[in-house]
Amino acid sequence: MDMSDLLKIKLTIANRVYPLSVAPEQEASLRASAKKIEATILQLEKNYAVRDKQDVLAMCALQYAAQLELNKNSEHSHSSETEEKIKQLIDMIEVHRAVY
Repeated sequence: MDMSDLLKIKLTIANRVYPLSVAPEQEASLRASAKKIEATILQLEKNYAVRDKQDVLAMCALQYAAQLELNKNSEHSHSSETEEKIKQLIDMIEVHRAVY
């Protein structure tokens, strides 16, 4: 993909405008992400009476990073549970195969 294929968009986060050149398939997710960040900023400012945008952005980043870690750990846990169930099913099949 060359530069002519990129879209030029502007996203506003924490009262700052960020001009970006993005692939067309990235635009929707970037706009949705910027909206989610803005909503989180408003919620944090309301709940914690924080006025410094740097502090709010740091809190926002921490919140999203913590969610990513939880999701990663949860996926790993589900993966281990799934692997265990698969092993149990294989064992059951082996037992039945031995009987027949």
